[in-house]
Amino acid sequence: MSAVTFAQEDFSSELDSARLAEDNKKDSVTFSARYVRYTTLAALKQRTQTFQIDTTHHNFQYYNKQNLPWNPSIHLGSYGLATRDLLFNPNKSIGFQPGYYGLERYLIKADSVQYYRARARYSELYAVGFFFDDQIFRAKLAQNVHSRLNIGAEYNAANTDGFYQNQQYSDRKGSVFSWYESPNLRYNLLTNFTFNTLDASENGSIVNDRVFIDTEGSRGSQSELPKLAQTNANRPRNKWKDIGFFMRQSYYLGRIDTINKNLPEMEVRPTNVVAHNTYLRNRRYLFFKNEADAYGVFPLNNMDLVGDTTSVTTLTNDFSYSFYLRSPSLANEIKLDLGFQNDLIWYGESRQGGFNDLVSTNDTTYRTFFQNSMVKGKLGYQFSDRLDVSLGVNQIILGENFGDFLYEAQANLSAGDNLGQIQIGAYTQNKSPEMIFQRANLSYHQWRPENTNFNNTKTQNLSFAYVNPKLGFSGKAEYFLMNGFLYFREVDNPDDLPALNRQITPSQHGSLNMLKLTLSQNFNFRKFHLDNRVVYQKSDAMDILAVPELYTWHSFYYADILSEVLDFRLGLDARMNTPFRNPSYALNAGQFYNANTDIEFSTYPIFDVWATANIKRVNLFISYNFLNQNFYPNGYYTVRRYPMQDANVRFGISWKFYD
Repeated sequence: MSAVTFAQEDFSSELDSARLAEDNKKDSVTFSARYVRYTTLAALKQRTQTFQIDTTHHNFQYYNKQNLPWNPSIHLGSYGLATRDLLFNPNKSIGFQPGYYGLERYLIKADSVQYYRARARYSELYAVGFFFDDQIFRAKLAQNVHSRLNIGAEYNAANTDGFYQNQQYSDRKGSVFSWYESPNLRYNLLTNFTFNTLDASENGSIVNDRVFIDTEGSRGSQSELPKLAQTNANRPRNKWKDIGFFMRQSYYLGRIDTINKNLPEMEVRPTNVVAHNTYLRNRRYLFFKNEADAYGVFPLNNMDLVGDTTSVTTLTNDFSYSFYLRSPSLANEIKLDLGFQNDLIWYGESRQGGFNDLVSTNDTTYRTFFQNSMVKGKLGYQFSDRLDVSLGVNQIILGENFGDFLYEAQANLSAGDNLGQIQIGAYTQNKSPEMIFQRANLSYHQWRPENTNFNNTKTQNLSFAYVNPKLGFSGKAEYFLMNGFLYFREVDNPDDLPALNRQITPSQHGSLNMLKLTLSQNFNFRKFHLDNRVVYQKSDAMDILAVPELYTWHSFYYADILSEVLDFRLGLDARMNTPFRNPSYALNAGQFYNANTDIEFSTYPIFDVWATANIKRVNLFISYNFLNQNFYPNGYYTVRRYPMQDANVRFGISWKFYD
């Protein structure tokens, strides 16, 4: 009996040892951000490569896309409302474009989706607001079904009350995505489905145009009377609906070169690639109101009920072939890209008016179909990490926008970490007018191609940039020569006729020149930092472009790590721009325009104080924006008649999970 007992004890001991070894084996698997990787469509067009997720809290406080220091804007005064770039940033796209951009900063687009590869399930929760007015939520989940297939989804929701009545904004948007790579590393399949519903209220501004002068009473509160006051189902609003399905298949032919094999940073570099992209997208731009225009927000008309809808459906097929010739060391490379893209476009307009509609109800619906065919090419040469030169061609050879083209060249020259990098660029563009400039079938605004008959916009650009990360310096000089710049303006009204007030019309300017200088310099002294950005713009058509001559942004902050756990920053931001011709806003067209009466509002430095922190996988921020309103000034404008939001506190948190 004792021998049997000893044998059982030995067996149990060996089993426990095996279990312990297995447990230790599981525990030995490392879960860190290094093993949570993502890629993008643009990156996969070059090679199979991934990037580590960002776990830092750098710039985490800039949750509002209207107030990004590197891309500032003017807007209607609250989160989510119509927005336009403050700086001169011409559109480099060619071909068909609807011309609606007021809410574009908030869209999730197919080419912005990230595709993941993770050792364990990766998820992220993000929220701003809680007990504040702006309520913003985002949830993301990505999971490897197996080592070669990752699927995921992202959902975003926002609800904001605004600062004045009828400034509510809400959105529901997201994406579902997948990335499959074959075991032999040659075939890649990307898919994504994106959906966006953006709902921005329109109050036509507030009745009190002295809100920052008359400081008695409840200045700048919900007690201020809006010019459009209907609520709930009759609330005046612009609404965007945007859904799309994207799929890309690519296959590597011939030899493939693998770098960092079996490591998270692994890259697969092909020599021949064939690829096909399919993108089906439907966009709808809707404006609705159901109340009398008591304060003259719209052009003269006695319509109460207005419902304008513009719809665009596009089906894009893109075929491409890429050839690479590289040295055995992989340091030198020649690349040739050839492509053909076909776009099918269904475009429609409709409007609904009430019984008091002064505009003829004829031609209230318009439908059309057209297509574009474009050839694309790019030739590039890379010499180690010192020189990278590329030439690109995009030319529409058939269809509605025949003759559109974009030719560009770029050269990057690196002189090492100490001397920095030089970037030289140039492009020439011939672009058809956006559809909104050619025709409009809106309740308050109508024009037709036979009346507009605009020429294409032609742009020539030269740029020179110098970047030295070691010195914390970057600078860029850009020169633009444009012919046929398109914009909206109020119709001429020398006799001040009421029927012509607030009537807008598309217009085309002749030749204009623009010089744009952008300088960034970051200083560090021990744990103190001062980041600076200055943009200087000078044109012979500043009033047409409606942009400031000078914009500056500065951020002074203290950074430290407390008890080796809490990584934090405490900072103060200041931004300012010089006065410029402030545009007006046409609600039902969703367009900013130049009014007949030039107005330049005074401008002031705007100060924000903030703190960001990181604790393991949690990022946090708290900010007090427009701090100096407590001292001076009482408020400010960027768009005519629309006061900007008062001082406010915001709090946000992000929590990443990957084990």
